[in-house]
This record gives sequence, C-alpha cells and structure tokens, in this order.
Amino acid sequence: MTGPDRIGRIALDDFRHTALGDVGSTNTECLIRARAGDPGLHWITAARQVSGRGRRGRAWASEPGNLYASLLLIDPAPMEKLQSLPLAVAVAVHRAIQAVMPPGSDPVSIKWPNDILIAGKKCCGILLEGEGLPDGHHALVIGCGINVALAPDHGLYPVTCLQAQGAAVSPDELFAHLFRSMGETLSVWNRGEGIAEIIAQWRSAAGGIGQKITVNLPDRSLSGRFEGIDEDGRLMLDIGAGTVQRIAAGDVFFG
Repeated sequence: MTGPDRIGRIALDDFRHTALGDVGSTNTECLIRARAGDPGLHWITAARQVSGRGRRGRAWASEPGNLYASLLLIDPAPMEKLQSLPLAVAVAVHRAIQAVMPPGSDPVSIKWPNDILIAGKKCCGILLEGEGLPDGHHALVIGCGINVALAPDHGLYPVTCLQAQGAAVSPDELFAHLFRSMGETLSVWNRGEGIAEIIAQWRSAAGGIGQKITVNLPDRSLSGRFEGIDEDGRLMLDIGAGTVQRIAAGDVFFG
C-alpha cells in the first residue's frame, strides 16, 4: 500500500525501479502505469526520451548520455499540501548533484523554485505532473532530467552539464544518488507535514538571495530584490516602497 498511510514513513526498500531504453517521456510512462493500477513509489529511467517536455509544454532535448528519471507517487499528500513538494524535490536533486561534484568545484545552488544551477548555469530540468485516476486516487509524477554528459541549449538560461564541471559520473551512478536522496527527502517532507525543515534545507542551498531578479509571470514581469521564500514556499520579491510581493509561480532571471 502506498497511499496516505505509507508515504510519510517510506524506506528506500519501498521504492521500485524500471530501466528502459527509448521512451516517449519517463513522465508519460509513469502516468500510463498509474492508470493501469501501479501502486506508486516506482522510478522509471530511460536512456533516451523521444518526446521529452519541460514546463509549460516546452520541448526538452533528451539524447543518450544524460539522466532521465521519473518517480510515480500515488496520493503523496492532501491536495492543499502539494504546493510544497517542488521545494522538497529541489532539495533532493541538489543533494544528489552535490554528492558527485569534485572538491573545489563551482557551487551548486537552487534557483526558485526548483532549478539546479552550477556556477549560475542550469544543469537540470524538473517537471511535476499529476492527474486524478478513475478509482479516486491521485497520481503525481516527479520528472528529473539532469545534464550529465550533454548540455542541450533550451534558450531560456545558460546551461552546463556535470562532466563539463569536472564530475566524472555516469547517469546510472547519478541515479543511485538521486534514488537515495529523494527517498530520504520525501520522508522528511512527510506528506507536507515536514515543510518547515524542507524550507530550511532549501534556503541553505538557495542562490541569489538579496540579489536583483526579474520574475516573468504569465501576464507581466516584476523586478525587485529576492528576499527568499515564505513559510509556504512562495518567492518574496521586494519591489520597493516597503512592498514585498509573494509569488507562487514564475520564471526567475538574475540581474
């Protein structure tokens, strides 16, 4: 059973892993399995994605050499607690990448809400997707595409890959770290009950606090000073005149 009674106290042995070759996308594979009754806590990895996607439907190049991994969760938390999950995912992915970086390498940081940067360059894409299932349960998929050997240019931000930053690691080795860090972090998150500890860990890994940023929203852009995140994980943007805007979703650009 992987519903509400289990997700808060999961152990690493509770997770399963299926490694595939070429797939459309690992997120889609997870959702197909969820619709067929998969109980969740199931990692799907692929050597290549032929129709990978990023946030807002953007295409995501997915050639062999990088890590493409998605984790299926069923009923991971009450719906009102799910808004904090992207922060927990960012903490887990940051920890996995940090673990494989050589001594003296450039700093690894989190850019709100869940982009991972090395020396200010993006090395990872994270996409969470969910849907209601016919049996009344809710499927949620955590998709992670990490640039290990290749750094495809998606046009929005400067990019890099782990090998270019000195990390001699394979996708399989990196996945072993991600498998562990995600399991441990989800246990801390504890169906959203552990958000305070997750936010503390997120803040300790965050980049750009105190710097000038621009946040692109669907209908406008806002600029100001990045003040960090509040207790609900929303970005706090000081736009001047004593006004702090709290933002739940948007694309952040430094400078």
